[in-house]
Amino acid sequence: MKKILKFLPLLALLVIVSSCSSVRVATDYDKKADFNSYKTFAFFKTGIDKAEISDLDKRRILRAIEAELLAKGFTKSDNPDLLISLFTKSNQRVDVYNNYWGMGAWGWGGFGPWGGFGPGWGWGWNQPSVSTSTQGVLYIDLIDANKKELVWQGMGTGFLSQNMEQKEERIKEFVSKILEKYPPEIKK
Repeated sequence: MKKILKFLPLLALLVIVSSCSSVRVATDYDKKADFNSYKTFAFFKTGIDKAEISDLDKRRILRAIEAELLAKGFTKSDNPDLLISLFTKSNQRVDVYNNYWGMGAWGWGGFGPWGGFGPGWGWGWNQPSVSTSTQGVLYIDLIDANKKELVWQGMGTGFLSQNMEQKEERIKEFVSKILEKYPPEIKK
C-alpha cells in the first residue's frame, strides 16, 4: 500500500498532463436543417470582428477553418450557403500544489544527516508550487446564409500555448477536432 501511495503524485501528474493535450468538443445543431444542401461558405466578418483575440490568432483560426472545410469538399464563395463565425472565451487557471508529506518526507526540518535542523528525512515542509495555464474555448458557428439562422455550433475547450509554433498547431488541433463533428450524424 505504501508503494502505491508513493506513485499517486506521479499518476496525478500524468493525468493532468494528458488531459492538457486534448481538446474537449461539444456540438449543437438544428435538427430541421438540411446539411446536405450546404456546399459553399464565406466568413461572417461582422461576427468574427467581435471575437476578442488578436488579429494574428483570428487569421490562424480562419486559415485552419478554411483548410478543414475545403478538405470536406466545400467551396469558398461570394454567394455562400453557410456563413462562418467564431468567438472565443478564455480563463486563467491557477493550480497550487503542496509538496508537504509530513513525517518521513524529504524537506527542511527534522533531524537531517548532520543532526539538528537541515535537509534530510524527518518532518518536512516544502514551499507550495504554483502554476498557471490558460484554458480557452473556441466556438465555431455555421449560419444558414439565406435564413440568417444558426444551424450548427461546435465548441472546443482546451489549454492554450503562448509559444508561437505550438500555438499554431494547437489552433489547428482545436479547429480540426471541432469540425470533425460536422456534419452531424442525424439519427432517424
